[in-house]
Amino acid sequence: MVDADQTFVIVGGGLAGAKAAETLREEGFNGRVILIGDEREHPYERPPLSKGFLTGKEERDSVFVHEAAWYAQHDIELHRGQTVTAIDREARTVRLGDGTAIAYDKLLLATGAEPRRLDIPGTDLAGVHHLRRLAHSERLRHELRKLGRDNGHLVIAGAGWIGLEVASAARQYGAEVTIVEADPTPLHRVLGPELGQLFADLHTDHGVRFHFGARLTEITGQDGMVLAVRTDDGEEHPAHAVLIAIGAAPRTALAENSGLALVDRADGGGVAVDESLRTSDPDVFAAGDIAAVHHPLLHTRLRVEHWANALNGGPAAARAMLGQRVSYDRVPYFFTDQYDLGMEYSGWAPPGTYDQVVVRGDTGKREFIAFWLKEGRVLAGMNVNVWDVTEHIQKLIRTRTPVDPEALADPSVPLESLI
Repeated sequence: MVDADQTFVIVGGGLAGAKAAETLREEGFNGRVILIGDEREHPYERPPLSKGFLTGKEERDSVFVHEAAWYAQHDIELHRGQTVTAIDREARTVRLGDGTAIAYDKLLLATGAEPRRLDIPGTDLAGVHHLRRLAHSERLRHELRKLGRDNGHLVIAGAGWIGLEVASAARQYGAEVTIVEADPTPLHRVLGPELGQLFADLHTDHGVRFHFGARLTEITGQDGMVLAVRTDDGEEHPAHAVLIAIGAAPRTALAENSGLALVDRADGGGVAVDESLRTSDPDVFAAGDIAAVHHPLLHTRLRVEHWANALNGGPAAARAMLGQRVSYDRVPYFFTDQYDLGMEYSGWAPPGTYDQVVVRGDTGKREFIAFWLKEGRVLAGMNVNVWDVTEHIQKLIRTRTPVDPEALADPSVPLESLI
């Protein structure tokens, strides 16, 4: 048991940080646990911000990881609205924005990510949005309601998961939507062209307009309000609001300024950690969006920005901080809900890593499972409106043994028989 006089500090008030604090107590740690977040809100989960909360189907209170009273009940010292400005690794202290220094025995960095910005004219206009925080989602939800009521037009820069989910929400409110995307299909760098087109068709069927092969160059307006956007191919689209959804960047400045090892942005960026989520400093750990993990299953360094990684990574880091043996080998997982399409994706298969895509089911009905293979081995699987198969898909990925593509494509062959 870790000594009761030790102090574990967690920097980052999101899901990863909150679950790490919870795990420390569940594992019997009875020292000080200090959780520091730069938002005034209690720790909350982010998927509802572009899904249920944004569409109005979920209430505000549903997004929080724990009830407000939980932190005091479990003797978690929660510092809200506080920014950590520096880490002194030699003295083992963190310094807050108000000058307060807090000593630590072990430190967990779970600082998350921030939306990437566009450096173009007009991004300071009212009606230009980013989506990362609860306050962003509240503002955007109000905007979408207004656009739907007034037959207004939303332009979205980026056809990734956030852009597509917001497009779905906007259409459900009745707003007109145009998506500007540099790649030839949505999700091109995640799913490749084979499955990216499916999402293009889904949104087109629901009235979304796409402008592929283009980037925003200017947002024009009058009296501070958005009127239109211009693209690098000379086109102009009417707009009453704009969402910039071109990805997120890991918030690594704190780690970088303290001299911790980082990963180059070209390789995904983030704070370099081993399979136990330990950084180059043995007393400092990292989890969630910023952690670039040496993945023992996939044999590569991987940084994952999805909900499941925060949910599982925070507890894994907490156990490692307690001296337990940890090998963080979770199969990457994420999910999306768009209109009547629900999807789960497991694995890691960016374009160029696979040589075959096998489909089981009916893509026309949008009820199928897609598998990405390399030399017959399953690298990833995506189930669309097909449920209770994630465990089997992840086992196929973990076995790393070749499977018969014809059997994989045949719905009459049980998945479990191929494991």
